[in-house]
Amino acid sequence: MEMGAAAFERRLPRLRGRVRRAAFLAIDMEFTGLYSTATQNNKPSLFDSPVELYLKARQSIQRFTVTQLGLAIFSNENSNKYVVHSYNFFLFPSTWGVTDVEFALSASSIQFLSHYGFDYNKFLKDGIPYMNEVQEKIFSQHLLAGSWNISSVVNRDVLKKAIDEVTCWVGAAEEEETLILQDLSGYQVFEVQLVLRQALQNVWTQPLGDKKVMVKKVSPQHRWLLENSPYDSCRKELILLSARGFTNLFQTLVKAKKPLVGHNMLMDLMHLHDKFYKPLPESYEEFKRNIHNLFPVLIDTKTVTKSVWKKHPFPRVSNLLEIYSVLCSNLNSKDPACPVITPASDCSRYAEKKCPHEAGYDAFLCGSVLLKSAHLLLCGYTDDAVEVDSSFSRYLPVLAEYLNKVNVIRGGVASINFSGEDAPCQRPPLLVVHVRGWSGLNERQIRQEFKAFCHFDVRRLSKDQFLLLSNKFKHVRRVLRDANHPPRLGVSIYRHWRHSPSISCLLQVSGIVALWSLLAFVLGGAPCCSF
Repeated sequence: MEMGAAAFERRLPRLRGRVRRAAFLAIDMEFTGLYSTATQNNKPSLFDSPVELYLKARQSIQRFTVTQLGLAIFSNENSNKYVVHSYNFFLFPSTWGVTDVEFALSASSIQFLSHYGFDYNKFLKDGIPYMNEVQEKIFSQHLLAGSWNISSVVNRDVLKKAIDEVTCWVGAAEEEETLILQDLSGYQVFEVQLVLRQALQNVWTQPLGDKKVMVKKVSPQHRWLLENSPYDSCRKELILLSARGFTNLFQTLVKAKKPLVGHNMLMDLMHLHDKFYKPLPESYEEFKRNIHNLFPVLIDTKTVTKSVWKKHPFPRVSNLLEIYSVLCSNLNSKDPACPVITPASDCSRYAEKKCPHEAGYDAFLCGSVLLKSAHLLLCGYTDDAVEVDSSFSRYLPVLAEYLNKVNVIRGGVASINFSGEDAPCQRPPLLVVHVRGWSGLNERQIRQEFKAFCHFDVRRLSKDQFLLLSNKFKHVRRVLRDANHPPRLGVSIYRHWRHSPSISCLLQVSGIVALWSLLAFVLGGAPCCSF
């Protein structure tokens, strides 16, 4: 089900109820960009430590924004039946308050989303607002002080038209006479009321729904009574609730403490922290602690399916939809214990149509992949599939080793452990390239020279030495045994004691010191001749 700002506030209470009753939640996001090119070497590398990886991603998260957030709410109706409510939320940064949010667009990301039918009009015109705690605090302070402003030029034009219309009307109007303002949307309903109440002391306003606001001419005494009424629909707390937008649902997700499922979900978690909680901290460890406090149980289906693929001879696949298709075709649908996943009646679109790279659909796939993978893992611990109980509580023990371990697509570790220390991963040996008689080579040129073998990450070691790192052993073996690489480039396995510039420098210094010591000993210890 698609949802924009116009419908979100009305459906928020029902969404909250469904989240609280869920067995688990699955999310997916689409962004205006992935990796920022504003700084050099900002793409992840196999050489990156978890801290370096985080700091690189942090720079990109701060520049880009979320266009779409998919949420699939999985409810365990009975032992093996799951009903799924899938939502596709269009998001747009809040334009209330003193700060006008800036964000970048990556041409390749925009083109990618357009290819898969992303509706930019819904993103721009009906995106649900949101703000993090820092932005909310600033907005709240200005709202209480009456010093808030309007960032949107479009909203300013709408307000000017409304003020002109009311000003022309109020002079000739009688007390209790009303005027209806129409075609107001989102924030405009609140902004028009705040401006009119502040500018004109003899009017009162009230929203009528359906993009309308009623303006009534009133006496000062009547105005005072209305201002102190607990039923005022333009109270500061209601305005804050509206400006907070999707952050209200985010806070419900946090309080519910349900298992949160994603696929390659590191960037999703970083955007959740930055956009709805607090700006990303500089400290990697603080980020991990914050996420673990917000979502104590994380399950990355990429981490889980890696293990499933090692245990089952399934064909190799690369994306989430292909993983889902393979699992559907290999699970025995006649098995009475096999999880039955049914889209809810009001969210049935994904039962009839494939919508890859639509956030709501990918969230639905993600949760479905988790259930099917967990069932395969559980069946591996029992001899009789019929006896397997496929309620979600039974799946959690077999998923225990994967909990809170979020896959790293490219980096010095295989996953980030949000509830403990990051474990080092097993990598192929590091290679060193010796350049002979070929001056001026850089990392990009070295990478190009070895492109025929595979994609290596390259890092300069010294003036005429470069390090090569791959995540596949077969690529390293191919380079070491192949004699066709350029003759001026020698390749060998990196040995720290032999190739490290610091070790080489230390050995050279030690050699010079030893030589001078020996020379001093020889010269100082020679017998003197006396005549």
